[in-house]
Amino acid sequence: MLINSEGETLSDEPYSITEAALALRAGETSSVALVESAIARADRDELGVYLSRFDEQARQQARRADQERARGVDRGVLHGIPVAVKDTVAVADGDTTAQSVVHDRAWAAGRDAPVVARLRQAGAIITGKTTTMEFGCGVPNSTEPFPLPRNPWDPSRWAGGSSSGTASGVAAGMFLGGLGSDTAGSIRMPAAFCGVTGLMPSFGRVPKSGCVPLGYSLDRVGPLARTAADCAALLGVIAGSHPSDPDSAGVPDLSIGEFGALSADLTGVRVGVVRRAHFPAGADPELAGVFDCAIDVLVACGAEVEEVVLPYWAEVIVATVVSATCEGLAYHRAVLSRRWDDYFVASRGLLAKGALVSGADYVQAQRVRRVAQEAIGELFDRVDAVVGPTAAVGAPLFDELVDAAGFQDDARLFGKVHTPYWNGLGNPVLAVPMGFGAGHLPLSLQIAGPAFGEAMILRVGEAFQQRTAWHRQLPPTCRTVAA
Repeated sequence: MLINSEGETLSDEPYSITEAALALRAGETSSVALVESAIARADRDELGVYLSRFDEQARQQARRADQERARGVDRGVLHGIPVAVKDTVAVADGDTTAQSVVHDRAWAAGRDAPVVARLRQAGAIITGKTTTMEFGCGVPNSTEPFPLPRNPWDPSRWAGGSSSGTASGVAAGMFLGGLGSDTAGSIRMPAAFCGVTGLMPSFGRVPKSGCVPLGYSLDRVGPLARTAADCAALLGVIAGSHPSDPDSAGVPDLSIGEFGALSADLTGVRVGVVRRAHFPAGADPELAGVFDCAIDVLVACGAEVEEVVLPYWAEVIVATVVSATCEGLAYHRAVLSRRWDDYFVASRGLLAKGALVSGADYVQAQRVRRVAQEAIGELFDRVDAVVGPTAAVGAPLFDELVDAAGFQDDARLFGKVHTPYWNGLGNPVLAVPMGFGAGHLPLSLQIAGPAFGEAMILRVGEAFQQRTAWHRQLPPTCRTVAA
């Protein structure tokens, strides 16, 4: 069930993928009922969650899922579950716009990205394509012909980017899970701001072909949902190498079960606690206390904690930004030179920065990343996971996102979001709600692990969520939707 911040029950419907899957198997609900509830919530949407909806296709898929279940067919935990997909990921049911008037609508038309095809094979029901930032970068722009992705905890604030609509829709109960992509924080930032759970897998764990690229060496596709267990279920379906993506790695299958493999017991798990550079000037005044309470929960679960320092913190962030801008420009350069004015101000400003970086600078950035990968590997020889705040602040007001010229304001907000470091290294990272800050805005705990260590960070996240209820809370703006 879903609850509000006062502990009041707002809905008796399943609140998570795993809870819904159990209810479906017990005959306590149906896929048709789950989809109709999702459609009803979407009909009341004032948060800018969807760019396109596939209501009739979803209804057909729900009926088919119920018929299959009646015949004894069980495709797994996602069978009959409504999920949505960020509009940078190809879905055969509709165009992939990347929230841009520039993007070629014929790109991947009529085709599913490998991750979407895997969701369908597992019986998931695709409800629609969710809002993002133009090409997964920049900030929202209210003057452009696309919905403005609002935060369900306060619609005057941003949902975070760039997997905005997926995070906001999960928080608002419009679907039970979905896909996002992450180049410098685009899964974890909106998960943090919207109070949901988001997983950026290891680089190569999930094929990214069929996803509009931004940073070739940084991009990841991953799940957002209410719980770590939900993210585990989604990851277990979409992970694995694919011939269309040479970066996807042929690593062993995940050792994550559907319902019972994740435990609340962290006895013997060594957790490194990061504070340096994570509590800057202007941080939320409640952040330190909320974070300390989160660490206390992990200790109560049996974890052994120690203070650690992330190696080459500033250098890796610079290397990540250099890599992202150069690789983004490489993809967009020809079109950007012809259609400069058709790109949004913030996104073209970010992409154009790549032209200011020399080839030598780009190569040096990759050298920095390699040295830092070796150093972080040595840290993970000492600890099993590293935790810190996902961001130092809650969701910002829209006018806090850009400077006077309309460009992304890195100093004001984005320097307080602690996500880009991990993109440059390739490690998996999970963001989970850990409490509320000023203005009753969600704050988030970031849990990082060694390369291909998703099972460990999901275990830590699930243990934390079994002892807390932050992830169960429904935003106050959604009270009437849940009624």
